[in-house]
Amino acid sequence: MTWKKQHQGDRGTARAGSAWHVDAETSARYADGTLSEPDAWSLEKHVEACTRCAATVSRAVRATGEAAADLAEVRASVLLAVADTAAVGAVRPPTVRNTREPSRTFGLRLGRAVRAAGPALRGPWLLALLLVCATATGLAYGAGFDGARPLLLMLAPVLPLAGVALSYGPRADPLYEISAATPSGGLRLLLTRTAAVLGVSLPLLTTVGAVLPAAAGVPGAGAWLVPGLALALGALALGSFVGCRTATAVVAAGWMSAVLLPVLAARGGRGGGLLPVTALAEQLAMYLSGAAVQGGWAVAGALCAGLIALRRHVFDVSPGSGRGVRLNRLENL
Repeated sequence: MTWKKQHQGDRGTARAGSAWHVDAETSARYADGTLSEPDAWSLEKHVEACTRCAATVSRAVRATGEAAADLAEVRASVLLAVADTAAVGAVRPPTVRNTREPSRTFGLRLGRAVRAAGPALRGPWLLALLLVCATATGLAYGAGFDGARPLLLMLAPVLPLAGVALSYGPRADPLYEISAATPSGGLRLLLTRTAAVLGVSLPLLTTVGAVLPAAAGVPGAGAWLVPGLALALGALALGSFVGCRTATAVVAAGWMSAVLLPVLAARGGRGGGLLPVTALAEQLAMYLSGAAVQGGWAVAGALCAGLIALRRHVFDVSPGSGRGVRLNRLENL
C-alpha cells in the first residue's frame, strides 16, 4: 500500500504520533474494489480515527460510478425508513438499481475468497493432497494393493494439519504482518484459513476413501472425519501456547506414533511385509470405529474449541507488542 507522510503539525491521525496518510491512488483502488484485502482492512482501520483520510476515501468512493449507485440506493432506503417512522406520508423514493456487472462482482468476490483461503490452497500442499489421493487410487486399482484404504485413513488426519501449518504465519504468508494487524486478522483469519483447508481436504479424502476397495475390519471412509476435526482443533489450541507450526507438528507426530508404533511392534510376530495391513486395520479400528470412540473424539474437539475461545487474545495480539509477543517471536502462530 502507498502512504503519504504526514507534515509537521497535521491533525486527525489514527493515534498520537502516527505519521501516515492514505493517498489518492490508494483511495481510488479501494473505491473500485481493486485494492488487496489486507490493504483494505488496514485502510478501514486507519480511517476510523483519521478524519483527513476518511474524507479522502469518502471523496474517492463518491466519485466511483458503481459505488455512487450503491450509495444512492442506501440513501433512498434510509430516507424511506425515516419517512415511514415519522409517518409523514412522504413519496417513496425511486429504487436505484445496482449497475455493477455480475461477472465483475463475482470475480472480485472470488479473488477475495482465494486470498482469504491462505497460501495452502495456492501452494504445494494442495498438490500433495491430490498426489496422496491419486497414489491411493493407483495402488488399489493399478497394483491390487488391499491396504490402500488403511493407509489413506492413517494419513487423512495428518494432511489437514499440514495445510493449517502452511496457511498462517510469516514463513507461509508474505502478507502476515499486515493481515495480523487488521481487525479481521488473528484468530478470525486463522479460523477462516483452517476452515478452507478442511473444506477441501475432508470431502476429497472421504470421497477417495469411499471408492477404494473395502476390506474386513477396516473402518469406513468417513470414520476419520470427527477425529480429524478434533486433531485440527487440538493443534489450534496447542498453538496458543507453542505456536501453530510447532503444535501441528506435535499433534501429527502423536497421531502417527499412536497408529504406527504398535503396528511395527507387531510386525515381527505376524509377518506380512514392511507394513502389516491386518495389524494396521485393527489399530485404526481401535481409534476410529464405534460410537464410544467417536463420542470421545467429539468431546475432545469441543474441549479444544473452548480452550481456543478462552485464549483467543493470544491470536489477536499484533506481532511485537502485548501478551502475544513471546509466541510471535517463536513462530508468530
